[in-house]
Amino acid sequence: MERREFIKAACSLCVLLSSGLMADALSSCAPYPVYEAVVANSRIVVPISILGKDDIKIIRANNLDYDIALQRESNGSYTALLLRCTHASNPLKYTGSEFVCSLHGSTFNKEGNVTEGPAVHELKKLDTTVSDSNLSIIIN
Repeated sequence: MERREFIKAACSLCVLLSSGLMADALSSCAPYPVYEAVVANSRIVVPISILGKDDIKIIRANNLDYDIALQRESNGSYTALLLRCTHASNPLKYTGSEFVCSLHGSTFNKEGNVTEGPAVHELKKLDTTVSDSNLSIIIN
């Protein structure tokens, strides 16, 4: 094999490998589906049915700086976590298995507990109430 053919083949292989790796990396960064909501009277009211089979639904309110992770617990109750890093108040992203801060790398599990620092405090839990087929998240 001549040098020119070798370089061409090696470059083609690198392009193929890097495009496959890049596709995997980008798919893991795909945004998690978000439910758009409105804050009224310090509450966000959402239909319970938005959870469906999902264990967590990300709620984005019109005038809040941070998303909220809403989840149905195994005992039938609901937990709402404010997705604000407790280290530097940076918004968190949900990866499908944990909440990640892009600023300094803190991670939190689905219960809101710190799994990787520099954050040391758990995520803020917001109160919830259920009325008929709706769930209210109290913003305080």
